[in-house]
Amino acid sequence: MLDDMISSDARPRLGLPIVLLMAAATGLCAGGNYFNQPLLDSIADHLNVSASAAAATVTIAQVAYALGLILLVPVGDMVDRRKLTVGLMLLAATGQAVSGFAPNFATLAVGIAVAGVFSVAAQVLIPFAASLAEPERSGQVVGTIMSGLLIGILLARSVAGVLSGLGGWSTVYKVAAVLMVVMAVALWRSLPSDSADRPKASYRATLASVGTLAATLPRLRTRSAMGGLAFAAVSTVFTTMAFLLSGEFGYSDTQIGLVGLLGVAGALMATVAGRLADRGLGQLATGGAIAILLVSWLPFVAGATHVVWFLVAIVLADLALQGVHVSNQNVIYALVPEARSRVNSVYMTTYFVGAAVGSAVGSVVWKSYGWNGVCIAGLVFSVATAMVWVHDRRLETAELRIPQSPVAVG
Repeated sequence: MLDDMISSDARPRLGLPIVLLMAAATGLCAGGNYFNQPLLDSIADHLNVSASAAAATVTIAQVAYALGLILLVPVGDMVDRRKLTVGLMLLAATGQAVSGFAPNFATLAVGIAVAGVFSVAAQVLIPFAASLAEPERSGQVVGTIMSGLLIGILLARSVAGVLSGLGGWSTVYKVAAVLMVVMAVALWRSLPSDSADRPKASYRATLASVGTLAATLPRLRTRSAMGGLAFAAVSTVFTTMAFLLSGEFGYSDTQIGLVGLLGVAGALMATVAGRLADRGLGQLATGGAIAILLVSWLPFVAGATHVVWFLVAIVLADLALQGVHVSNQNVIYALVPEARSRVNSVYMTTYFVGAAVGSAVGSVVWKSYGWNGVCIAGLVFSVATAMVWVHDRRLETAELRIPQSPVAVG
């Protein structure tokens, strides 16, 4: 086990400044995939495409991110994760720059795809932090970094709206490219070298072992499914809220972006969920978060005509999503510590495929059935999340009765 190889004396100290830097970097990387959500109307107008075509950029970003999770994140179990993170961030910055100077929709789509693939640097950093942290603080560290990721996503939407109001939608991507380069340099100078011993394996064998992990770890499958379904539920709203808020309530890009700041409450849930996991109460955190997600659809329905209810629902949905997500990550990182990057690849691929599916469903349903149809679709995904959680609890109970044999990985 990798954790056993790293003694308390040899383990680099993961102090608060480094944790916060990693949280900021994670937020910047993940946030880059959400810049376009409050800008869809502006993108459609300036590039002369339909609203549905503009909304497709949300799906493009998420599918690209999923490809990066499959093809790049497992490499974190093979090479120095500091070097890998910095390299990925510099490539993501290139994609943001292409988006910022895109003269047409096709170029924008390419830039968003490139930035999405390489922004998986965020998902290299999270298991890296978990391996550096003391075991009794792992949940807290993961929760803190996930809080940074959530705040980054929320700020991405809000700042995107503000910058669009000041200098046009393309300004957002130009600023992001510069910030990504600055953050990559800061990480290179601050992170400890990742010199852990690793099994010798080819890239092909490493990718193949990802499938082995998914096939042999039932709780990796259930936790991945929960994450994907919960994100699908919330993504139906994230993809279409710009159309509701701009059409029904006359909100500008800036106002739509500021609405996203209400979800900062989810950052608090991420920290709480991490601390509960350290205390052995991960199932309580998961169940509570799913209950909140189910309840959130009532104010979402009311939000079609009363914006206050929409704002309440956004807070509840972000709380729920982060509670489920952080609880899931603390469970999966404990399954096979020496394969955290590959386990994270399975989980996060499912998570963002769920987001892509939810975004696509939201766009289609909005066009045909409007806001009520979006809410029904989100509720269906939420109920499915609850059903998988019930199965996961049964698996956990069975594992406690009959301990599982260690899983061999390459």
